[in-house]
Parts: sequence; C-alpha cells; structure tokens
Amino acid sequence: MVRNALAGERRGLMFVLSSPSGAGKSTLSRMLIEKTPGLRMSVSVTTRAKRPGELEGEHYYFIDKARFDQMVRADELLEHAPVFDNHYGTPRHAVEKALAAGEDVLFDIDWQGTQQLREKARADVVSVFILPPSAQDLEKRLHTRAQDTHEVIRGRMDRAAHELSHWAEYDYVVLNNELDQAFSEVETILRAERLKRERQTGLSAFVRGLQDQLEK
Repeated sequence: MVRNALAGERRGLMFVLSSPSGAGKSTLSRMLIEKTPGLRMSVSVTTRAKRPGELEGEHYYFIDKARFDQMVRADELLEHAPVFDNHYGTPRHAVEKALAAGEDVLFDIDWQGTQQLREKARADVVSVFILPPSAQDLEKRLHTRAQDTHEVIRGRMDRAAHELSHWAEYDYVVLNNELDQAFSEVETILRAERLKRERQTGLSAFVRGLQDQLEK
C-alpha cells in the first residue's frame, strides 16, 4: 500500500554503467532496459559510422562533426567526450524531461562522461563500474563480438588500462564474471537507490498525512 501511495512521487535518477570495451556494460544495459519498468535508455549522439544492425534514434543519433560541435557550443549536451577518434554526447533536453517526470535514465558512457554528469548534477547520478574477470577474458570478448578490426581491438586493449584506473571514482563496482550474477547485483543497486529518502519527493507530505490521521 505504501509503495502504491508513493508511486510517481520521486525524482528520477541518472544510472550510469561504465567499463572498458568488452567488459559487458552494453549487455547489462540491454538486460536492465528489458527487465526494469520505469527505466529508459539515454540515446547519445555520435559522429562515428553506423554499425550493422544499429538503428537511428534507438542505438544512437548519428550526426556529423559540424552538428556535434554546434550542439556543444549551444550547451545542448549534458556530457560529451572523444572516444577512438569519434565523438559522443548526451542530449540534455530528453534527460531532464524524464527526470522531472520521475523516470530513471540509463547511461552507457565512459569515465569522462560520468565526470561531467557529476559536475552538473551530482545528486541525480548513481555510477557503477563494471570490471572484467581478466585481461584475457576481455580480449576474447572483443574478438568474439566481431565488430572491430584487429587494429581497433588492440587500441581498445591499450585504452582499457587507462579506463580501469578510474574505477575508484564510481559509487559501486561490479565484477562481471558471470552475467546473471552481475545483472542481479546491478539491479539491486538500482532498486536501493530508488528507495533513498532524498529521492522520495512525495515522502514528506505522505508522512504528514499519516501524522494527521494519528492525531485525530
């Protein structure tokens, strides 16, 4: 009954998953979106080429560098960063609208983007860093997904060490050794963060109502 009474009386949060390429953040993100009501994926803009199977507006908004620079100058992006010679960013308007409506927004971004989100909206950000079980496993996953050339994979492995150096900047760390277990841990984090007192915008009024009832 209490849960229903408070439904919708909560400001949304920005739930961030970060990891080196191949550690599983995109897979975990898809699982969260499929299985978690009230959670929507933040759709980034990117200057990189579309990969096979990707859809405009679902996976990314694909734009050229000139348009990307224009969005940066106009402060239309909550965060943005260069990654492997391409640029990525999060459009501001859709995220802010969702948060105000009590929806949670999921971000699949790197440490640079996470830092920028914290600088602009620390109270709304919950960050989780996903660790691979080993370097060997990470490289195997990159080869298995068959999306990149050997040169790109080498670049991703070289970058992984630098990305891992930022793990302590995150609120939570999850080891993705077994996918279902990692998903359970990430889902538990989201559930707990949703219940934090400071996010329950309707809680004070609800408690006052209870007090009034008890005092009659």
